Amino acid sequence: MIPASLKRLLQLTKPHRSRLALAMLTMAVTAATEPALASMVKSLLERGFAKPPQIDLWVIPAFVIGLILIRGVSTFTTTYLMTWVSTRLLNDMRRKMFDRLLDVPLTYYHSNSVGQVINSMMFESQQVIDMIKNVIVNAIRSSLTVVGLIGYLLYLNWQLTLITFVLLPATSVIVRATGKRLRKLTESYLAVNADMTQVLEETTRAHQVIKLFGGENYERARFEERAENLRRYSLKMASTFATTVPITQTLTAIALSVVIVIALIQASHGQQTSAEFVAFIMSMLMMLAPMKQLAEVNGPLQRGVAASEAVFNLIDAEGERTSGRILSERAKGRLDFVDVGFTYPGAEKPALSNIELSVTPGETVAFVGMSGGGKTTLVNLVPEFQAVTSGEIRLDGEPISTIALSSLRAQMAMVSQHVVLFDDTVAANIAYGDTNPDPARIEAAARAAHLTDVIAGLPQGMETVVGDNGNKLSGGQRQRLAIARAIYKDAPILILDEATSALDSESERMVQKALDELMQGRTTLVIAHRLSTVERADRIVVLVHGRIVEIGSHAELLAREGAYANLYHSQFEKEAA
Repeated sequence: MIPASLKRLLQLTKPHRSRLALAMLTMAVTAATEPALASMVKSLLERGFAKPPQIDLWVIPAFVIGLILIRGVSTFTTTYLMTWVSTRLLNDMRRKMFDRLLDVPLTYYHSNSVGQVINSMMFESQQVIDMIKNVIVNAIRSSLTVVGLIGYLLYLNWQLTLITFVLLPATSVIVRATGKRLRKLTESYLAVNADMTQVLEETTRAHQVIKLFGGENYERARFEERAENLRRYSLKMASTFATTVPITQTLTAIALSVVIVIALIQASHGQQTSAEFVAFIMSMLMMLAPMKQLAEVNGPLQRGVAASEAVFNLIDAEGERTSGRILSERAKGRLDFVDVGFTYPGAEKPALSNIELSVTPGETVAFVGMSGGGKTTLVNLVPEFQAVTSGEIRLDGEPISTIALSSLRAQMAMVSQHVVLFDDTVAANIAYGDTNPDPARIEAAARAAHLTDVIAGLPQGMETVVGDNGNKLSGGQRQRLAIARAIYKDAPILILDEATSALDSESERMVQKALDELMQGRTTLVIAHRLSTVERADRIVVLVHGRIVEIGSHAELLAREGAYANLYHSQFEKEAA
């Protein structure tokens, strides 16, 4: 039975049917050269060694050279066509996978690590293409060769040929028996390989932490554990696969021995000529190589099938919704949280419950509370990085669930403590997402973010490449570059998630100036642990265990001497100490 993933993979080849058909034809031509060669030897023995010879001397070398040329051209054509198709398929698959990655919600990464995603995109997709390009080609060409040789054997001596048919069902039983084990081992191998990729990704990303905290031995142990697991699974797969070939060859040798004995008996009774006997034995021997190749196909085929399942699992991952209307004009910026609740998948307790809050256009609202109180979860619901599980959020009176996500998110900009920059120029990072960037707006955004002096000191100014995640810039410079990006977008709603928490005093002062520029006239949602940074907010919302316990200005909340006052005094005492 053909696996569902393999059937689906074959469906992807439909746009390339003409080239695949031509490749099949050239494979058939290559396969036909095998019995043609055996037939030539038979004719040579019958007519070339007769007295006098019944064939011109130049015919045989011309036939051999012509046959080899035909075989060479057909083999090259097959390889070229299958490489053309397989590279197109690889690009198509990776494009589908990447498109899906852009569409999946944040919750996808709760159950799928970055290492798994990279492994599927690069390693497993390549294994699928290798299966198509090498395994399937070899299987088809070898099958056609075997069929051609069997046809010629039937023509020469059908009685003896029937004995060779014993090979086919016996080989099929062996392949099926080893196939199941290879499939399980391959799935485990791919999982361990994904773990290895994850370790490598984490090690390269966290090299400073590893060096500072002396984690080299720990990371080395993690890597060696995965490497040893990979080695063991590779050994198990190789040993399982290796048993198929000698058993198949043994069956072939037994059949060949029986055929030789019976052929000699027939020859002694004058039932076949020596030329027919040599051609028959030669054809039998020529079957050994394609039969061996067919036996060897099983291992790589199972690896490719297992890899294709992982690829299609990513392609089939549930994406974000595509419904909703496009907003025809810029939003005013009013936000209403109406009895909002949210529970993470698989969690027993809700992260947010009964959130009731209205934010007027241009208002700055700060969310404070202990870690785990639900602040980040709440603001992530506004651009619908995650969808509410109860209640609704409204933008200018309209439920955000009825607005197209692209249109909804076009109304928002975000600056986080975890700054994300791209390995591109300063200008490209500021105008990120704009297909037709405006140099004047880029310059204005940089000035508003207090980046002018920084850019002036860079080697190529605005055209300086900032490096991997901006590693050529300081923390404060990276933060201001992220603010410049938000200024350039000029969205009516701004989300600030701990935008100054990781900065020194001087950097924080510069960033705060840039933030003041950015917040002008915008509805702003601020998350902050350092309460001194939210004192000027219009209102402060205190979240405890996913519920709002207090709302008011800084002065009002201090006067109430409730949860906010306790947080504020506690933090003030720690800073003073």
